Parts: sequence; C-alpha cells; structure tokens
Amino acid sequence: MRTPVTPAPEVRAATRLDLPQIGALAALLVQTHHAFDPLRFFAATASTPRHYASFLGSQIDEPDVVFLVAVTGERVIGYAYGVLEGHDYMALRGPAGVLHDLVVDPECRGRGVGRLLMNAALDQLAAHGAPRVVLFTAARNSEAQRLFARLGFRETMIEMTREVPDEAAR
Repeated sequence: MRTPVTPAPEVRAATRLDLPQIGALAALLVQTHHAFDPLRFFAATASTPRHYASFLGSQIDEPDVVFLVAVTGERVIGYAYGVLEGHDYMALRGPAGVLHDLVVDPECRGRGVGRLLMNAALDQLAAHGAPRVVLFTAARNSEAQRLFARLGFRETMIEMTREVPDEAAR
C-alpha cells in the first residue's frame, strides 16, 4: 500500500542536510538497475548511500549543476541531478543538459512527483542555457520511459552490452 504524499511535495535545491536521505534514494537507484541486469549494473553495498551522497555533495556548488529534491516536510521523497555539458564527441552530441539521475521514493510513485521534479529540472537546465536535454534510462525501466515520453523525450540511442568471454571458454 502506498503512503499518501501529504502535504503536497515542494521542489527546491538540494542542500548538504538532504544528503543522507538522497544517498538512500541513490542506493535504491543502483539496486533497481542491478535487478534489471546484474551483469551490466553493479550492486549496491552497505557503503553505496554514503559514497553516492558524497559524490552528489561534491556537485552542490558547481555552477553548471542542477540538483533538486522533492520534499514533504523534512522528508526527501525524490531527487533530480543534471549537468550542463559542452560538446561530447564520443556521444556525437552538441551542448546539452544531461539528466543523470531521477529517483522517487517507491512509496510516493504514481502521484506526479517524478513529473514535478522533471519539469523543475528541465526549467533550470533551460535557464542554464541548455539547448536540449538528454538522459539515459535502463532498457527494462518502462515506467520511467513512459514518463519521459509524456514529457516530450524521444529515443535517439540504444546502448548494447556484451560480456567479454573468458579466454579459456573460447
């Protein structure tokens, strides 16, 4: 059973005080992807929340970073992390806002929190001068893909992964 999201969520800039809760959500993101494909995505460990929070904490004051949280009261129920990036010749892409993370607490999904965070992140990336926004989503994450499509995203690349066989197995 889902817990009602009351009061209505507010989206604001992430702060250092939010990092422990953000780290827990980030570990959930890692574990969800690992469950989709354990060969492609690494598993979360006991230290994942701390390490992920440490990395995201290092990004808070960066001028080209958009790092937002959705909160109800003092509870962080989701976050979005994106960066304004220049040309990327490996991705054959010009300048863009790159949305790296969007996570909503599973108890709060299906209530518009992801859309609220995405719209705020898109607005801020546009305000930073992003001419476009790109993101990556796990192939099996159809729920997220539906949200992104409703917000106007289109498929442009498909990542393919192949494990390198052990030389002895050849």
